[in-house]
Amino acid sequence: MTTSQTSTRPDGADPDRATPDERGDGRMSGFWRSIPGFGRPTIRFVHRWAIALLVSNVGIVATGGAVRVTGSGLGCPTWPRCTDDSFVPHGELGIHGAIEFGNRMLTWVLIVIAIATWIAVLRYAGSARRDKWLVTLIALGIPFQGVIGGITVLTDLNPWVVALHFILSMILVSAATVLVFRMRPYPTPTEPAPADTDTPGMATRRLGIYLAGLLYAVTWVTIYLGTVVTGSGPHAGDVDAPRNGLDPDNATQLHADAVFVLVGLGLAALVYARVFARPQQRSALVFVGLLALQGVIGFVQFFTDLPVALVIAHMFGSALLLIGATWQVLVARATDQPRVDAA
Repeated sequence: MTTSQTSTRPDGADPDRATPDERGDGRMSGFWRSIPGFGRPTIRFVHRWAIALLVSNVGIVATGGAVRVTGSGLGCPTWPRCTDDSFVPHGELGIHGAIEFGNRMLTWVLIVIAIATWIAVLRYAGSARRDKWLVTLIALGIPFQGVIGGITVLTDLNPWVVALHFILSMILVSAATVLVFRMRPYPTPTEPAPADTDTPGMATRRLGIYLAGLLYAVTWVTIYLGTVVTGSGPHAGDVDAPRNGLDPDNATQLHADAVFVLVGLGLAALVYARVFARPQQRSALVFVGLLALQGVIGFVQFFTDLPVALVIAHMFGSALLLIGATWQVLVARATDQPRVDAA
């Protein structure tokens, strides 16, 4: 690998490809050169950090679900301390205190990964301005999400605040998915945009973009209604935590209706991709598979009185579905090949 790097941008931008060393800014060069990979990051190096950021954001969703379903939401009864006198739990808080405190500590792991990803993207020569803005917003969103988590504790796990906490986590998951896509070093099925915007090919492509966008929007609606169901159900995060007051059966039916719409859209997107041989065939197939698995988990957990393991799996599946919906939009809109480092 040479010190010269080039890139092909998904958005057609022509970023400044010079590294800090090549621009003559040597003040931090020696420091970063001593850290493997960060001296002159390659696209594969940056991509791996982007994947780590996405995985850790999904992981924090799953561990947050574990806190909720085990009734450990107030295991540390205050914030930012665990108790009024200590940042760490004491023996009287029991296993619930350990679970809640452990989830809080995982947030710091996520922050470290976010900082490393931020540095890698900023130092990568092929990063466009929007890449830098995106990774910066993700990095800033993580401590902000921690503050919202603290507010959920201070409001005694108000179900609407808890739902906001989950939705913000999912926003970070979707944003991290965009970063992974934009930093991809391997070919993703794409095609050149037709020069004539009135051609049938362009109309077909627009249909795919609109369909992917609608799928993404309905995925978000379905996820939000899932939080409403959770807010009306038994998993409050603590035995004394309030519920949102909605009838669980009605909330569940509304969520199920949204799922049925999402299933229809997912199948429509798959048929469209297959019939017109569109680049998003694989992502559409994966999304339908994830949707089927998520539906099975949802029905089984409903008819088995919401066992802890299945509730956590369902929350994890929600994150995977959002990744799939986000990826479909990105592939549908892509018109060129991913960036590569010059050999």
